[in-house]
Amino acid sequence: MTVKPRQPVPATIDDYIAGFPPDVQAILHKVRLAVRHAAPGAEEAISYGIPTLRLHGPLVHFAAFKHHIGFYPPVEGDARIEEAASPYAGEKGNLRFPYDRPIPFDLIERVTKLRVKLAEAKAAARGKRAAGRPRLAASRARPRGKGARAK
Repeated sequence: MTVKPRQPVPATIDDYIAGFPPDVQAILHKVRLAVRHAAPGAEEAISYGIPTLRLHGPLVHFAAFKHHIGFYPPVEGDARIEEAASPYAGEKGNLRFPYDRPIPFDLIERVTKLRVKLAEAKAAARGKRAAGRPRLAASRARPRGKGARAK
């Protein structure tokens, strides 16, 4: 497979996918379907120049390279999924799916579902912490910046 040289940062995931040869486009479309199926409430975006899904922050990223599809971030939080992903683990824990092997779309979906679960739990924990702390009233907040009095 041949991948085009770097182009300007695409505005949408469709633009990103369109920048690759048809065989790579077909794989990227299937990866996109897998992550969208696993995270239907996530928002699509381009971040770091690559397709990204966001749910309470970045959820997953994927990208096409010369010899593989990259999938980020590293897998953690479920030993069975970590074990299933281990043959594809890159040096920093990201996943690399070589073009010369079948792409495990079911694993991509499982990893994305795990990331959704972790993102929801993290968001719920943030909400509980924020609810437990009273906010300072605007009149009691300390002035900051130029002209603020020192005590």
